[in-house]
Amino acid sequence: MKLFSSPTSPYVRKVLVLLRETDQLNDVEMVPAGGTPLDPGTMPRDLNPLGKIPALALDNGQPIYDSRVICRFFDDRAKAGMYGSGDATWQLQTLEATADGILDAAILMVYEARVRPEDKQFEGWTEGQWRKINTALDALEAAWMDTLTTDSLTIGQIAIGCALPYLDLRHADRNWREGRPNLAAWEAEFAKRDSMTATVPPAG
Repeated sequence: MKLFSSPTSPYVRKVLVLLRETDQLNDVEMVPAGGTPLDPGTMPRDLNPLGKIPALALDNGQPIYDSRVICRFFDDRAKAGMYGSGDATWQLQTLEATADGILDAAILMVYEARVRPEDKQFEGWTEGQWRKINTALDALEAAWMDTLTTDSLTIGQIAIGCALPYLDLRHADRNWREGRPNLAAWEAEFAKRDSMTATVPPAG
């Protein structure tokens, strides 16, 4: 199988953490890919018509995307149970969606600063994206800590564990930890896992 990826993508990191945690990393060939909304570059548009990564090509050529679907595929392949069962699976998938929503907003902020010409950048729009992130972080602190602190590893933990460091990487000045001691303490401990230390993205 081929996984089209970039070392700085937090969505790719989520897949890589799951692969490491389920001993499937050696089953996947990593293929570098990159681009922006203005320049698709080497993005695998033949696999994912949206031109986004990660994208997975199975041995028979069948494409699978996006990160949530790829993670679900590898969880099922390993019978790892990271999505739980019964009512718990919906809670865990909602937590994963919250993490991806945080990343969606954070990446849009990056594109606004890096891709849009300076004279066309809209501060109010950027702050609107951060408000989404703030609201999600407050919800995690207030209502999701019991789910995050369960003993068994879940997709919710992996997704949030990859989303929060991305805020440090791209928006460190925003200080997401302020006023969220429980979430900050959980992230600091989760970051010590071997799968997390092995997938720390390069700066830049």
